[in-house]
Amino acid sequence: MEKAAAEGSMAAERDPERSQHHLTVPSGLTQSEFEELKPSVAEFHTYRVGPGYCSSLLAQRVHAPLETVWRVVRRFDRPQTYKHFIRSCTVREGFVMSVGCTREVNVISGLPAATSTERLDLLDDDRHVTGFSITGGEHRLRNYRSVTTVHGFERDGRICTVVLESYAVDVPEGNSEEETRLFADTVVRLNLQKLASVTEAMARDGDANFQV
Repeated sequence: MEKAAAEGSMAAERDPERSQHHLTVPSGLTQSEFEELKPSVAEFHTYRVGPGYCSSLLAQRVHAPLETVWRVVRRFDRPQTYKHFIRSCTVREGFVMSVGCTREVNVISGLPAATSTERLDLLDDDRHVTGFSITGGEHRLRNYRSVTTVHGFERDGRICTVVLESYAVDVPEGNSEEETRLFADTVVRLNLQKLASVTEAMARDGDANFQV
């Protein structure tokens, strides 16, 4: 895995059309934490970003065990547990959570979106990695892809979890790359903050009161 990650980093440095997330420490992380996470960034959070396409990587520290956080993040069929702007989510009868399954999401009013059809692209329970893409719906996020990885840390005898979420998306006509990234970053950041509050409450109060 380390060899693949190193090769990924070198490829990103050679190719100007590959995202450069491995070069910048996301807000909220220390340099030493980011150094530990770089192999995962190179492997899972690297995108091809040519003209008209933008990408970003965000991080969230969570004061809860990795297993608790992953339990919430992996539930492709229940994104509303921590995603602020989702009113409801439905899946097909007989739904089985596996790569290739889809969900239909209804978005709360006030956003430049109404519905979103999304596909599960990646789910690895051993490595705590999941990802999805938007394949249809009424919204402006064209060719949106996202990957989330969950990482356990122990510092000075205290356990915490770091969640990395990245995305790549088309820049809509009439918008700049900066405007597109600002909008998407805001949504992702709010979702990650809610993920932290939900899972920290689960860790503190027990899971019995949470339907995940």
